[in-house]
Amino acid sequence: MSVFQVPDDANVAKGISLTLIAILVFGVQDVAVKFLVTDYPFTQVVMIRFWGVGLFILAWLWREGTLRTALKSKAPYLQLTRATLLVVDIWCFSAALSLMPLADLQAIFMLFPIVTTLLAIPMLGEQVGLVRWMAIIVGFIGTMIVIRPGFQDLNLGVFFQLGAVFSFAGYTILTRMVSSKDRTSTSLAYMALVGIVLSTAVGFRSFEIMTPQALMLMGLIIITANIAHTLFTMALREAPASILQPFNFLMLPVAIVFSFIAFGDLIDSISLIGASITVGAGLTVWWRERQKKIRTGEDIRGEIR
Repeated sequence: MSVFQVPDDANVAKGISLTLIAILVFGVQDVAVKFLVTDYPFTQVVMIRFWGVGLFILAWLWREGTLRTALKSKAPYLQLTRATLLVVDIWCFSAALSLMPLADLQAIFMLFPIVTTLLAIPMLGEQVGLVRWMAIIVGFIGTMIVIRPGFQDLNLGVFFQLGAVFSFAGYTILTRMVSSKDRTSTSLAYMALVGIVLSTAVGFRSFEIMTPQALMLMGLIIITANIAHTLFTMALREAPASILQPFNFLMLPVAIVFSFIAFGDLIDSISLIGASITVGAGLTVWWRERQKKIRTGEDIRGEIR
């Protein structure tokens, strides 16, 4: 039986600081991606991103001397499915970025923890009480307020972003499932290899020569992706994910500010109200899950987006 331990306050503060910096870095990455996908196929942008991030991961594992053992999985089919869902998530998010303002996308993505809880019922056999069921329903209502079907023309990007939400939720569930079977290095290796292969198979067909300015943006995307993921990993070493996870909702205000600065886009008041409702529902789900883990004495370290 694992024992719940209260983390050191200094470590928690450091973990929170690293998480906040990572969120800002991810915001910069999203802006750079949006600039690129307006002029180049999103599949090409995703392909080059996976080349940069995937090769960095594989090189790091090789340098640590763990690459060969990392490729040996006790659940290879789960790992392949998990990595494929991540590629689909990034494809969908990048496609949506080419069609919609960044802030609107993040408003819809706030539905992610709600969908994750919903998928955990059949996939992990989790029991969901009345409060979390109510939060799930309220979260979907908030997202419907953002999308407003029937009251405005639905942008195709909405469907891509919903695809990103569901695929990332599935990826997160499978991450929990493989974490009890394989090392973290194995999950990273599969993510890198599958990402490189799948993104190249699709992206190379629509490849276009990029300008020097576009290549600089592409380099920025690769650098920020590696930095942000490294910061999140460092943050999880300092504090439990259950403490850090609520700060992920700050991706929405960051997206609103960056979207206005870079593109002059402003999220409308109705969408902001809907997003706030979804965020509130997501925080309710997080709080109930955290209380459950504390009562059972379960170690609440885990993965953060």
